[in-house]
Amino acid sequence: MSGDHQTLALLLFGAFVAVTLAITTWVSRDRRGSAEEFYAGGRLFSPMENGFAIAGDYMSAASFLGISGLIALYGYDGMLYSVGFLVAWLVVLLLVAELVRNCGRFTLADVIVARMRERPVRIAAGTSSVAVSVLYLVAQMVGAGSLVALLLGGTSEAARSWTVIGVGALMVVYVSLGGMRATTWIQIVKAVLLIAGTIGLTVLVLLRFHGDVDQLLTTAADRSGHGREFLSPGLRYGGDWIARLDFISLGLALVLGTAGLPHILSRFYTVPTARAARRSVVWSIGLIGGFYLMTIVLGFGAAAVVGPDDVRASSPAGNTAVPLLALDLGGGAGTTGGAVLFAVVAAVAFATILAVVAGVTLASSASVAHDLYASLKRRRAGKPYSEVKVARIAAAGIGAVAIGLGLLARDLNVAFLVGLAFAVAASANLPVLLYSLFWRGFTTRGAVWSVYGGLVPSVLLVVFSPVVSGTPESLFPGADFRLFPLQNPGLLSIPLGFLAGWLGTVTSAEPPDEAKHAEAEVRALTGAGAV
Repeated sequence: MSGDHQTLALLLFGAFVAVTLAITTWVSRDRRGSAEEFYAGGRLFSPMENGFAIAGDYMSAASFLGISGLIALYGYDGMLYSVGFLVAWLVVLLLVAELVRNCGRFTLADVIVARMRERPVRIAAGTSSVAVSVLYLVAQMVGAGSLVALLLGGTSEAARSWTVIGVGALMVVYVSLGGMRATTWIQIVKAVLLIAGTIGLTVLVLLRFHGDVDQLLTTAADRSGHGREFLSPGLRYGGDWIARLDFISLGLALVLGTAGLPHILSRFYTVPTARAARRSVVWSIGLIGGFYLMTIVLGFGAAAVVGPDDVRASSPAGNTAVPLLALDLGGGAGTTGGAVLFAVVAAVAFATILAVVAGVTLASSASVAHDLYASLKRRRAGKPYSEVKVARIAAAGIGAVAIGLGLLARDLNVAFLVGLAFAVAASANLPVLLYSLFWRGFTTRGAVWSVYGGLVPSVLLVVFSPVVSGTPESLFPGADFRLFPLQNPGLLSIPLGFLAGWLGTVTSAEPPDEAKHAEAEVRALTGAGAV
């Protein structure tokens, strides 16, 4: 990219940052400082507004950059992410959206403690929520680094590092000043920009091939170097039994993980009623479904127009496929049209990253303040801090951790990294949530065991997997302490989470509280007594 083109893209970056900071400043002047305002935006958003915000929260850098990149590199197998992310919303709609809104107040732990001893459950659920959120944040940081490195004309490590640090600093500002209300409006603005940008690119790809999808797929297969295999299952996940098990593991994690993501669950508390929560999910399914269908076109378009070799040369993990596609569709490198389209797409992707990290940081800081700190503050000498103040401090700490891990994982695909976050969410959060909502005999020990029984194995399996060591693509390519052959731990860790919850319950001396269960069941199904 020439200097003028870089300047244009940076100006668009700056414009979005300025608009979102203005929103944050405006909202922060009109706040009451209460926990309900900070965590849930006063519960004043309409189903349509919240549906757009949910879509904005969910359509992350993994969706826009990572999935399209994987399809460009691996064809059919890369589509698994699009299908998995979309099908997951049916689980959310049918099983958890309305019940979570009725039972909870601000966090996942609120749903569980409705019928359990509060302190151990809040500590366990808060710890799990922070772990999932940090993994999710790392993926966004990696996407930001890849994007700005491409914009600046190379893979400068310094540029990528400073980008990650800058994104981390901005997300702390958004959360600390604006809370949920500012974060929600940032998500809505970002969702509109992302969907509009994706529609524009999809139309340009189809116009390039005169609306002939068959010609698009055939060209993509020819340029891939794999022929018809590019359009068939098995290019990435069909080599041996380990690759096929990895395919199943990833699919399980994607389909089941959404219902356990803290930043998605927290969005249900921003609407006034459970009916509004369900209608929010219906809105978001329509928006997200259309978006993921378009990412498939963009992925194969990048393979056909740019070519997998050029995509891989720019980013081995494929994270820059869509910006490169935009550059080519606009007229190519050195043309004004190419520069403008590239700059617009890069700015939209950067907006996507900023908005998602704000939402995830808010959810994780809420877990620290509302669950962990609230459970431990009784033992602290002196006057305790307010929850909102602790949440703002926690946002800075979580941002620092995410920055450090983002710098370490900068060469991994962002969709793949999000797949790991989904696996941890499906292993640690989903079992305890479903047991709490639907199992009459569930106990406190079962809840604690379920969380840790999914969280600890999933994290350990990732640490001892090829993701961290043993291959040239690992975080530590020079070391080899692999003990687990799969890259995604979901196939083993998700059943372990459910098993641990069952074992903890059946071995518990504490009888289940029938009265609390009945109360929680009535509230979950009818909304009576819901906040």
